[in-house]
Amino acid sequence: MSAPNDAPQSELRSALDQRSKRRRIGLIAGIGAAALIAGGAVVAVNLAGAGEATADVAAAGDTVHLKVASSGESSLNDAVQEVAAEHGVEIEWVNFTDDWTLPNTALVAGEVDANAFQHSAFLSAFNTENDAELVPVVSTVIVEWGIFSSKLTDLDELPDGARIVIPDDPANGGRALGILAAAGLIEVDPAAGIYPTPDDVTDNPKGLEFVPIKALTIPQQLDDPTVDAVVVGTSYFDPSQGITAEDALYLDDALADNSLPYVNFIATTPERADDAVWETLREVYQDPRVQAGLDEDSHGASVIVDLDPAKLQDKLTELEDFARANG
Repeated sequence: MSAPNDAPQSELRSALDQRSKRRRIGLIAGIGAAALIAGGAVVAVNLAGAGEATADVAAAGDTVHLKVASSGESSLNDAVQEVAAEHGVEIEWVNFTDDWTLPNTALVAGEVDANAFQHSAFLSAFNTENDAELVPVVSTVIVEWGIFSSKLTDLDELPDGARIVIPDDPANGGRALGILAAAGLIEVDPAAGIYPTPDDVTDNPKGLEFVPIKALTIPQQLDDPTVDAVVVGTSYFDPSQGITAEDALYLDDALADNSLPYVNFIATTPERADDAVWETLREVYQDPRVQAGLDEDSHGASVIVDLDPAKLQDKLTELEDFARANG
């Protein structure tokens, strides 16, 4: 039997480790280049990934303009916009704050060039329900989710018949039920896959009542006296609420293999999937300033993840096939 520290890593943890390694290599290369310049020799050093050349669209002196739909203003988006401009990509964020379907419908309609707000679980549901073919091209972040309460300090205090607020969309509602199951509060029919609904709960010993509402509005329900707990991403809370991962009664493992459907990404249409600009944006998201912007938004509870777009597409296709077969 292998020792625990010899156990294979999940793809997400491996990707995060590789990203850290590349950043260390880049730092060493930068120090070396500085030393050469100081000695009178000027050497151009360009590292991307494991030594691959950066697909910098600014190399020819041109500027690429992109309209990218988002779910709202953020320090992360500000940082991406700043760093992308240095690489010849001018991003215009188009924010949709009330309805998560709008960034996708805007992309399908050609009103924007891409969007950056969703994961495979959400996009697979949209694509199958709307006969769309949007595709992921750049992995961005994964958000840690958990169970939060303003009344309780431990899950054991959860009373019988407690009212639990969960997202009302299939992807995030399913994730919330999965977290409640992982916490040992309920059991869910495995045949439901990643899209379980309250109807798929097969065991509910405490008789929990599930209250589905729009995910973006869940943080505002935390102090509702009729609500016992909420299940939502840690980054969804407004900074003024002062809620961090440390306040969760239970946290999911954001880097486990079963979290792959919840890696956020930039999506576009199939016709633009091979544009060189996406490789540039993949590099942009590896800039430390982008992680700093994300840290400001999420209190350090979210991380930048660099995955091969083919892996994202494989997962999306798998989820779409499941949705069609069980729709």
